[in-house]
Amino acid sequence: MMVMQKNNKAEVRELLLQTGRKLVADWGAEFLTARKLSEASGCSVGTIYNQFGNMDNFVMEQNIITINELSGVLQQLLDGSDFYRRLNRYVEVYVDWISKHKNLWLLLYDFHLRNDNVNLPKEYKRIFLKICKKPEQDFDVMFRRLSAKERRAARLVLLTAVFSTSSFLLRQTTGKISKKNVCKLLVNTYLAGLEVLKRVR
Repeated sequence: MMVMQKNNKAEVRELLLQTGRKLVADWGAEFLTARKLSEASGCSVGTIYNQFGNMDNFVMEQNIITINELSGVLQQLLDGSDFYRRLNRYVEVYVDWISKHKNLWLLLYDFHLRNDNVNLPKEYKRIFLKICKKPEQDFDVMFRRLSAKERRAARLVLLTAVFSTSSFLLRQTTGKISKKNVCKLLVNTYLAGLEVLKRVR
């Protein structure tokens, strides 16, 4: 059990976030329950709900930390002369990072799978789109003839594709990759991309 002097609300909140993060990183997203968090942090279940309202809000705060960490790494990528190489480098760094933080990323992915993006808070969605920030600069240079709206749609489709593929990569741990699953993934990613285009128009 983690022990910390809980002097004020902010410290309690930070303790819970740190403890929950460690639980997920060590044991997986399914291990994150109010009871387990209470046992590991030394805080009551009531305190957890007083701080966050519900576990979905707690998970959203965890996801914001994850997004900010990944976005920070992606922003440090060096610029180069070749857009395609930069984009591939972006994907390499993205995949490397989520592979090292598999359980935290699956927590984020499963949360998005359970919740319709339309119903997620605007501020949360704005933070999530920070993952696109680095390619945004490249898209603006490479595709300047497109309208700002079209470039935004292209970035969202790219993010949708990389995001959906990321979960598949993390869950595929042993054996040969199923050809059927690859095809299903590509089709569903394509359909998700069309859905993004429909919303952006």
